[in-house]
Amino acid sequence: MTTPNNQGPATRIIHNRRHKDAFGSPYSPVYNTTTYRFENTADLLDVIEGRSDGNLYTRWGTNPSIQELEQGLAGLENAEAALGFASGMAAISATLLAHGRNGIVCVGDLYGGTQELLKNHCQALGIPVTFLFRKEQNQLAETLNEPGKLVYFETPANPNMAILDIRAIAETAHQHGALVAVDNKFASPINQKPLELGADLVLHSATKYLGGHSDLTAGALMTSASLAKPVVAWRKNLGQLIAPETAALLSRSLRTLPLRVRQHNENAMAVAQAMEQHPRITKVHYPGLPSFEGHDLAKQQMTGFGGMLSIEVDGGHQAAEKVADSLKVFLLATSLGGVESLVSQPSATSHHGLSREERLKRGIGDGMLRLSVGLEDAADLIRDLNDALTQGC
Repeated sequence: MTTPNNQGPATRIIHNRRHKDAFGSPYSPVYNTTTYRFENTADLLDVIEGRSDGNLYTRWGTNPSIQELEQGLAGLENAEAALGFASGMAAISATLLAHGRNGIVCVGDLYGGTQELLKNHCQALGIPVTFLFRKEQNQLAETLNEPGKLVYFETPANPNMAILDIRAIAETAHQHGALVAVDNKFASPINQKPLELGADLVLHSATKYLGGHSDLTAGALMTSASLAKPVVAWRKNLGQLIAPETAALLSRSLRTLPLRVRQHNENAMAVAQAMEQHPRITKVHYPGLPSFEGHDLAKQQMTGFGGMLSIEVDGGHQAAEKVADSLKVFLLATSLGGVESLVSQPSATSHHGLSREERLKRGIGDGMLRLSVGLEDAADLIRDLNDALTQGC
C-alpha cells in the first residue's frame, strides 16, 4: 500500500504500509524468519538475479518487517529509498565506506563516536579525511580538489547546536563533483528535510527521535535508489542489518513521531527561554532563540527547532557537574530523543575523547550541559533546573 505524496507526514507515516495483512490487521506481524522457501530453483534465481521481487535471506535485507520499516523511513524524508541498520554508527560507517573511499570532508562539529570512526578507522584504511571547523566553511571548495569525495556534517550539531547551511554546502559540493551526507538526528525529519535542500544522503541514529522511547537501538539511511545500492552491499557483508523485531518496534514508534516532536519542540523552547533569563547560566545554545547565532538560518531550513539544547553554567566544569548531579526530573544519562528528559556533560560523555583544547576550539565549554528535553510538563522541567542551579551553584 502506498499513500499520495500530497498527504501530510502524520497521515503518510500511519498509512504508508508495504503489506496488507490477510486477517485485516492495520499492522503487519513480525517476521522473525531468517530464510524463505521457493517452489523451484528457477524462482530462487529470479529473486537472486533481480528479475522478480521476493525474500531470500534476512541478512540481505529481504524480510517483510524490515522492508515495511524502510518504506516508512523513506516517506519521512521524501526519499526514493531507505535502509535500516542495527545502530546509527552502523548506518554511518556503511555510508562512509560506500561513498567516501575517495575522501571525506567533515564540516563543523560531529558526534564523538563519528569523529573516532573517522580518525581511528577511516584514515587507517587509507581513506583521506579532512576536518573543517564551522568557521572554515569558505575553505570547502579547495578541499574538494578531486571529484568523487563525500562532504559530511551534522546540523544542528552535537552538542552546541551549531547550524550549517545545507543548501549552500550542497551547491559548493555538487559544483566540485562531491556528494553530501547530513546527519539529521537532532532535527528529525519532522523539523528538517535535508534532501529537499540539496543533500544526497540523510542519516539518523533511529535510537533517538525516530525510536523515541529509549527501548531500541537502530540506524537509518534515506537517499536515492542508486546511492542506496552500494551501501546495501556493505551492510550485508558487515552484518549490520536491523533485526526484524527491532524493525517492527521502530515502525510502531514512527506512528507517533509528529506528535512527539511537536511537544519536544514546545518544551525545549520553554526551557531555553527560562534558562536564558537565569543568572547562573552564561549562555544558552538553542536554534529557536533570537539570540542564537544561527537563528536566522535555522528559521530558513527548519520548521521546528527540536528538543535539544545546551546551557553553560557559571563556574565551569565542577559547577556544571554539581548541577547535573542535583537534577531530579532530568535523568543523568547518555543518548537523547526519548520521552524522558536527559542531562549529560559533553566533556564527560559524547566528547570525552577529545582534548580540552579541541573541545574549546569547537565551542564546547567546560561548564556546558546538554539537555535532551522530553515530554514531561515544561513547568516541572524548569523547576527542576532552577532547583538544581540553586543547590549546585
